[in-house]
Amino acid sequence: MLSRPSDTGHTPFGDIFYSSSPDLIYWGRHRFVMGAVAGNASPWQSTKVGPGPVPIATDEGWLLIYHGVLQTCNGFVYRMGCALLDQDEPWKVKMRSRNYILGPEEAYECVGDVPNVTFPCAALADADTGRICIYYGCADTITGIAFSTVDGLMGHMREDGI
Repeated sequence: MLSRPSDTGHTPFGDIFYSSSPDLIYWGRHRFVMGAVAGNASPWQSTKVGPGPVPIATDEGWLLIYHGVLQTCNGFVYRMGCALLDQDEPWKVKMRSRNYILGPEEAYECVGDVPNVTFPCAALADADTGRICIYYGCADTITGIAFSTVDGLMGHMREDGI
């Protein structure tokens, strides 16, 4: 399981952890996967990060679509990025996007219960075509759908990853 643990229901920090379970009830062996990026290396994910949909199996590892948060003078901005986790040791990050893959631009992503949010919720991947359908929260008000491909996201990370 990938999660962002918290003892109060909402965490001030932003790290993704991997946990395992023998019975899907009790979870342990928590391992750090990745955290927020300090400084200006990748500002869209400088406040906190959190896991999104179940990772997608690829020939190179697990493709994770996650969210990153930037704190601005107008509040938080949630955007989506991607990372490649090791196939056998998924707590190890092989690649990670420097630039986000989707951020709030449309009115329904910028205005709502929580403004300026594109938050990945679920993903469907077609193993034959590599096409990915990403369901995402828009301003915590409605659900949007975005499309990409495994090759497109892998290329995005290779071109300008951290």
